[in-house]
Amino acid sequence: MASQVETKLSLPALTSMVVGSMVGAGIFSLPRNFARATGPLGAIIAWCVAGIGMYALARVFQALAERRPELDAGVFAYAREGFGDYAGFLSAFGYWMAGCFGNVSYWVLIKSTLGAFVPAFGDGNTATAIAVSSVGIWLFHLVMLRGVQSATLINTIVTVAKVIPIIVFIAILIVLFRFDMFHANFWESGETALSAGLFSQVRATMLITVFVFVGIEGASVYSRYAKQRSHVGAATITGFIAVLCLLVLVTLLPYAVLPRADIAVMRQPSMAAVLGALLGPFGTVFIGAGLIVSILGAYLAWSLICAEVLFAAARTGTMPQVFSRQNERKLPVAAIWLTSTVVQLFVISTYWSNDAFSLMLNLTSSMALIPYFLVAGFGIKAARRDIEQGAGPQRALRRDYFIAAFATLYTVFLLFAGGTKFLMMSALLYAPGSVLFILARRERGLSVFTKVEWIIFVVAVCGALSALIGLISGAIVV
Repeated sequence: MASQVETKLSLPALTSMVVGSMVGAGIFSLPRNFARATGPLGAIIAWCVAGIGMYALARVFQALAERRPELDAGVFAYAREGFGDYAGFLSAFGYWMAGCFGNVSYWVLIKSTLGAFVPAFGDGNTATAIAVSSVGIWLFHLVMLRGVQSATLINTIVTVAKVIPIIVFIAILIVLFRFDMFHANFWESGETALSAGLFSQVRATMLITVFVFVGIEGASVYSRYAKQRSHVGAATITGFIAVLCLLVLVTLLPYAVLPRADIAVMRQPSMAAVLGALLGPFGTVFIGAGLIVSILGAYLAWSLICAEVLFAAARTGTMPQVFSRQNERKLPVAAIWLTSTVVQLFVISTYWSNDAFSLMLNLTSSMALIPYFLVAGFGIKAARRDIEQGAGPQRALRRDYFIAAFATLYTVFLLFAGGTKFLMMSALLYAPGSVLFILARRERGLSVFTKVEWIIFVVAVCGALSALIGLISGAIVV
């Protein structure tokens, strides 16, 4: 990274960042996570809702990348421009924490996968699993310190490698497709049938769909490295469509080869368990190996994105200036160190969790919702402003306005679907995390909050206190 030219990323590299960010632990856990919540009918409805909603959000990112090229830090920059410094901070902090939780879930699932062969790893949160994961965290830390170009090259190679087992899984299940089994799961009845109504079933899958789509904005976060601004939007849409196809097939095809009730109790990663049930130990090993490659690639991509978000926020004074400092390789070393340290601490905390992977999945999704909501909201403001100023074809601007409005409604629905438990858990992180914002404001000699921001901060503190009381009393179980 000796020069700015060397840091520029091509369209394939940006698309690889999107696909690499989204295709991680989530896709390998989909069969069981969906089967526990719903059958084929609910899954189809859920993916229609999630696909349309996330496509709208992807289109918002695409439109903003094209119409607001000066905002080159994606999620954080859009929230700050649209709603002020504190909103920008909440977006940056929430997105960063979502990335950290996602990375923790990766280590848990890797060790859970190996736990099928090495009992000491258990479900991924034993003392042995945590110790091995800790070594991995710091080895990847050293890779990241070598720079964006070397890391994104590795990510591009790994992205290609990890998609192959998923495609093979899909191909095998298509060959073994049984219409009678799919029909039985579609109209499931009797003792094994789910008791919840269809709406409740679909609602129960929403945080799962958010988890597997987190990363859709990967190209936007790295937009300052793009060779051409148009590549950012193209990479976002291309990556989204490709990954959506994989997600839908991985979710629905297991219903055509095994009973839903059997899939619902499988060990994670359930993709490996499904193929193991069909092909024996070879299936488990094959998918397990693909999962490990997939997760390591996603971990690298997300660690880079997390550091980039902290760096971008610090450059504008929303985070303490220490995170904007770069070494001779132009790397935000303090941001990389903090990201690795936080991931390490939460990996240790999984030792006391009843279901570490599910907890990290839900926390990742919950922390990502506020940033997505703010981006969609800014999409509305930006389109309306352009319409009023005549800054472009009116028909296209009105289309962007309605797409952004739909994306905003979708994120509001996701907040409702996620439930109050995880909103309060999010507040438990946002409230103390705001100390970083306070420090940044004091560094610049500015007043900390506006009147509206004070209200938001007080709401976050109240939510944090409620979550703390719930954890202490046992009302909230992790």
